[in-house]
Amino acid sequence: MGSFRKVLTLRTSAEGDILDLTEELVSAVRESGFKEGLACVFVGHSTAALFTIENEEGLRRDMRDALERSFPKDIEYEHHLRWGDGNGHSHIRSAFLGTSLTVPFHEGRPDLGTWQQVVLMELDNRGRDRMIIMQIIGE
Repeated sequence: MGSFRKVLTLRTSAEGDILDLTEELVSAVRESGFKEGLACVFVGHSTAALFTIENEEGLRRDMRDALERSFPKDIEYEHHLRWGDGNGHSHIRSAFLGTSLTVPFHEGRPDLGTWQQVVLMELDNRGRDRMIIMQIIGE
């Protein structure tokens, strides 16, 4: 059993931006040289999220719309009162969606479904540089 770590820095363009990380994950598993194990993908920020989705425009739009219905931008958040940065909704959305994802892999390939991609979603009110850590444990 061993471990492998890969760190990526990606730039998002705007709130609601969804970046497909699937090929980066496939590449990291390949680089690790492991055939069996687990890959943990983590975003080191509190206003972004990681999840799996069928990465097509209709679902990307549905995801943005669902987040707005569930955690609206235009209500008052205590975070706004304290910091004045207008991104309280971003922190709440991130907490509910999550900042990490674990994907098993077998025979050197992530065990993702046919229509399942690993994505990063920008939740802050502007684009940012985002650090993605892929920590792989396997043999």
